[in-house]
Amino acid sequence: MDLLNTLVDKGLRRELPTREEALAVLATSDDDLLDVVAAAGKVRRQWFGRRVKLNYLVNLKSGLCPEDCSYCSQRLGSKAGILKYTWLKPDEASKAAAAGVAGGAKRVCLVASGRGPTDRDVDRVSKTIEAIKEQNEGVEVCACLGLLSDGQADRLREAGADAYNHNLNTSEETYGAITTTHTYADRVETVQQAQAAGLSACSGLIAGMGESDKDLVDVVFALRDLDPDSVPVNFLIPFEGTPLAKEWNLTPQRCLRILAMVRFVCPDVEVRLAGGREVHLRSMQPLALHLVNSIFLGDYLTSEGQAGQADLDMIADAGFEVEGAGTTTLPRHRADALTGGGCGSQASAAEQAGGCGSHEASGGGGCGSHGGGGCGPCGGHAAVAGGEESAPVTEPVGAPAAPAGGPARTDLVAVRRRGAGTDLAPNA
Repeated sequence: MDLLNTLVDKGLRRELPTREEALAVLATSDDDLLDVVAAAGKVRRQWFGRRVKLNYLVNLKSGLCPEDCSYCSQRLGSKAGILKYTWLKPDEASKAAAAGVAGGAKRVCLVASGRGPTDRDVDRVSKTIEAIKEQNEGVEVCACLGLLSDGQADRLREAGADAYNHNLNTSEETYGAITTTHTYADRVETVQQAQAAGLSACSGLIAGMGESDKDLVDVVFALRDLDPDSVPVNFLIPFEGTPLAKEWNLTPQRCLRILAMVRFVCPDVEVRLAGGREVHLRSMQPLALHLVNSIFLGDYLTSEGQAGQADLDMIADAGFEVEGAGTTTLPRHRADALTGGGCGSQASAAEQAGGCGSHEASGGGGCGSHGGGGCGPCGGHAAVAGGEESAPVTEPVGAPAAPAGGPARTDLVAVRRRGAGTDLAPNA
């Protein structure tokens, strides 16, 4: 297939595909699916080998968000029966983080619902970061707290944060159809503030909200231009009690094509499979490991994932290995210059020698969104919040671009009842 040969050649050179080529990947048939996965897999292995980075979410503050993000179970007006609690104490958050690290996670993602942190909130999170780093040597910490104010990113960096997550979620053109209490530009500015402070930027998307192929390509190209080190890909979890509860547009095949497109557009960036993988990929999750190089271990923000041991078994059975704390996640040309190199920008032959990610040190990632939406951050269902009450958004973004993914599988959507904020042991 000429398209795939071209995309592989470009990906190995860190040369960007055209928008037309990215759209063509999404338009491939199910008959060509394995060829698409194999092609994108060559690019993934060039820059990341067969390593899979594990990330672990800790929801510091759950629910009660004043923002109206229509995909989010923590949104204003949500009737989803999720856990609701205020800030965890530093020792509680550190204990939760330790469970993930013990399970193999090298990055802990600290998420809090709300429009953005107050200065007092930044103090709280700073103490939590310090507690986690004191008790877990070598662990990376990513914060995901919503929209940042001036100076807050610097303070988080000084406290020991390694990264900051804030997702774009969907295209600028359709953003107003899913959220009215903040803008697409607000999200872009927060990612840029994190980068300016020297934090590793993490920003991704949510697929399955009824968007078109053009919307998907637009947001991925916008992410490429923004140049995060980590791009989490979430698949909408249609929580009952939210405006998008009936949006079941994804099939496993559609999810794999989306992941392949992201890999071709961002060949040397950490692509993280985030919220919704168990719901929409189901038994085809192992194939996704040929496209992504990072996943979340165990549960998400407000939903339960598959058992942590099942994640580890899946990685091993598929012929991959868990990335150790002594290994650098990003290829050398990106790791040497934290935010340099671009989501697939050109590289010299000397830089390419760093390829395949066989560099020992520590990596880059991000709270990569975890759970189908949320705070544009840690992708679960956290949400970036704040602001006055407004009418809930009830319309999906655009018209569905693919056939419906079959009957709703609400049996696969389980609200998190264990781990952070509860008396039950976490799933790690």
